[in-house]
Amino acid sequence: MEQALFEDLVKSLKEAKAISKGEAPASRRIKVTPLDAKAVREQIGLSQSEFASLMQVSIKTLQNWEQHRRNPTGPAAALLKIVHNAPEVALKTLHA
Repeated sequence: MEQALFEDLVKSLKEAKAISKGEAPASRRIKVTPLDAKAVREQIGLSQSEFASLMQVSIKTLQNWEQHRRNPTGPAAALLKIVHNAPEVALKTLHA
């Protein structure tokens, strides 16, 4: 590894450590607000069991999302966003 690259990596690690300890401010913060699964489900007019089936998750998982005990992550969060933004396309595609 090149010395300059190594030094950049060490510097970055030291900065990350200082930020995590609160000794330095983060250069930027990104706050992601998860979609409200219940609002999305109600928007398209499906029951919990129908929506859980559509999302390919258990009803219990959907209930946890709706009651904000857990948040959808990864592909489930992406699919929820698609259903929210383009419900007609999502329903047509997922029911095909």
